[in-house]
Amino acid sequence: MPLTRGLFVTFCTVSLISAQTAPKKQLTARELFYAATQTPAAKPEPAKAPGKATPPRSTHTPPKRVEMARAETRPSNPPPQTTAPTTLPPSTPAPPQTAAMPTTGEVPLGLRYTILKLGSDNSPTEIPADTIFHSGDRIRFAVEANAPGYLYIISQGSSGNWKTLFPSPDVNDGNNRVAGWHPYNMPPESRIAFDSTAGTEHIFMVLCRQPEPDLEKMIYSLKGGAAKQAATPEEPVRSDRSLILAVNIANSAVDRLRNAYSRDLIVEKIEPSTAGDKKETAVYVVNPSGSADSRVVADLHLVHQ
Repeated sequence: MPLTRGLFVTFCTVSLISAQTAPKKQLTARELFYAATQTPAAKPEPAKAPGKATPPRSTHTPPKRVEMARAETRPSNPPPQTTAPTTLPPSTPAPPQTAAMPTTGEVPLGLRYTILKLGSDNSPTEIPADTIFHSGDRIRFAVEANAPGYLYIISQGSSGNWKTLFPSPDVNDGNNRVAGWHPYNMPPESRIAFDSTAGTEHIFMVLCRQPEPDLEKMIYSLKGGAAKQAATPEEPVRSDRSLILAVNIANSAVDRLRNAYSRDLIVEKIEPSTAGDKKETAVYVVNPSGSADSRVVADLHLVHQ
């Protein structure tokens, strides 16, 4: 009996350690983006009948039946392996980046964007982000966050100067507080039209749960101190600040933000052929940490010839 009990305790200990060290499920950027809508709510406990005590639950776990593995009979001199090693064909795409849900219980912060090409009747069609554009093409791009936050979008033209694209005086009185699960069309109340001059327009996006101090100082003229915080997560921030529309943002500031916040992000490009129920052409960028100071940065390059 002592030997049997010792084996049982050892078996339970190994099982517990294995359960604790089991790797967490890895999710793609799109799966993490929509994780906020898929988190199951806690089930309420059933009400207890008045006057009746709940009998204590037994903590004894019966030992599991252990089956002995049978040794396979192998030939003494197995034939040599002549099969060539399996290699992936050159056209096979790389597997998407993945990450686990944060252990803090928070939801990862994510950004989804898609390019919309406008037809002759201004009807939008989703196209890949690496499309080559030509003279006369007209586009917008839609940006969506999976949680309330602050969105900054700046663009760099052929002159090399960075200018503010969002916040815009045409949207929410210049306030850059955005709601979750709401697509915002950029440029607001306008579109990007390509002329005969070839080149590349660079667009840099920053999404964060709290205002980004460096960009706040460059984009807003603050009156009476720092910007006021929202009373609730969904309430727009109303503060004594006004946009500085003519400001040029230094390239060094953009590089600093890009280098500081892009290293821990996971990116996934989605095409209609990508597995999943939703058929779309979009790019997902997610910060899987789930921390309160999470930031997401994304670069969009519009090439026209």
